[in-house]
Amino acid sequence: MVAAAGDSDGSRSDLASKLGVEPGMIVQEVGWGSDVDDDVRSAIEERCGEDLLDEDAQEVVDVVLMWWRDDDGDLVDALMDARSPLADNGVVWVLTPKTGHEGHVEPSEIAEAAPTAGLSQTSNVNISDGWVGTRLVAPKSGSKGRR
Repeated sequence: MVAAAGDSDGSRSDLASKLGVEPGMIVQEVGWGSDVDDDVRSAIEERCGEDLLDEDAQEVVDVVLMWWRDDDGDLVDALMDARSPLADNGVVWVLTPKTGHEGHVEPSEIAEAAPTAGLSQTSNVNISDGWVGTRLVAPKSGSKGRR
């Protein structure tokens, strides 16, 4: 069967894979609010095959999906908290409202907070009409130094 104009399933799957979510991964959601994009949440749940864990979950997770707005508090503290349940090769996605949307966060704020929280910024992606995602990872340990 060929996917045609109504490619909602295809684009949703593409979104989850853009975020690096694979079947069987454990994804924790932090900062949920009524303004989050439910299509993004659904795409991730469909791709990983599990419900998103809430902020109070105690499991080790592969991905932390962190919805973050300008007035949510101290980003460094939030990133430190998000990092604690993360598997060694886990990823934190900081999802923020796009420029012009209420709660927009300047990219420089994330870039400054990440290293303080022991994370490195690797990429940015458009998530939806109203949200953009910034991918953060723990730096690789045991590197052989610079070349």
